[in-house]
Amino acid sequence: MFDSLRNLMQIFSGREETHQLNRISSTFSNLQSQGRKALIPFITAGDPYPDATVQLMHQLVQSGADIIELGVPFSDPMADGPTIQRSSERALKHHVNLNQVLDMVAEFRHRDTGTPVVLMGYANPIEAMGYEAFAVKAKASGVDGILIVDYPPEESVEWVQQLDRHGIDAIFLLSPTTPEARIEQVAKLAKGYIYYVSLKGVTGASHLDLQDVSAMVTRLRQSITIPIGVGFGIRDGDMAKAVADLADAVVVGSRIIEEIEQSSSAELLSNVGNFLHSLRKAVDGH
Repeated sequence: MFDSLRNLMQIFSGREETHQLNRISSTFSNLQSQGRKALIPFITAGDPYPDATVQLMHQLVQSGADIIELGVPFSDPMADGPTIQRSSERALKHHVNLNQVLDMVAEFRHRDTGTPVVLMGYANPIEAMGYEAFAVKAKASGVDGILIVDYPPEESVEWVQQLDRHGIDAIFLLSPTTPEARIEQVAKLAKGYIYYVSLKGVTGASHLDLQDVSAMVTRLRQSITIPIGVGFGIRDGDMAKAVADLADAVVVGSRIIEEIEQSSSAELLSNVGNFLHSLRKAVDGH
């Protein structure tokens, strides 16, 4: 009996340790205590070439990123607009795959043990690797969360359970057209933060309506208890600041990818860093 009790205590102790070490929740908690909002940049792993990815990740942190979303290159990124599609194409020319992306995260962790890293991608590479094999390697690499665009919440219970067993947050997208029933499902499954897609359509679109965003974030907060990040259509400091006033986090992807594809190798880090720093200042109200 005492051995069983000891085993139970070890299990609960392990869960508590995982909870305490959760970098995403810790980041949002720290920012909230400072009255600040999270800035979450997105880049595609392997773009513009594999050796640049870890350097770019460190540059993003140095320039004000609170969490990094790292895209897993995929040949048919159906939710992404032309800009991010091109970034996947550049990475795939270098044959970057899911295993290499996880290796990049592990390399990043050699110097940075505090910044949360969230993978963002599509189901096929995960299915090919297998849920458990992925979760084990992702945890060992230092991944904190993952957002799979084409895993609907109705079919994600087993996926979420596998991630949960390894202390990885399952992050979900919600959009202006998400029905109430799906919002409730996501509210039960999601951890880390919600990524609210502020526009109908694909990444890189424009014409962001702040009144619509405000109304939807207010609606989501009736069901969602974890932080809400808003992305799609954020292209400059003014828009980033406006969104930060409404949500818990600002997610910026296509505009950063544009900086990457327009920069020479010599200017790559400085151009991306300067742009993100301008967003950081705007989000913080400076």
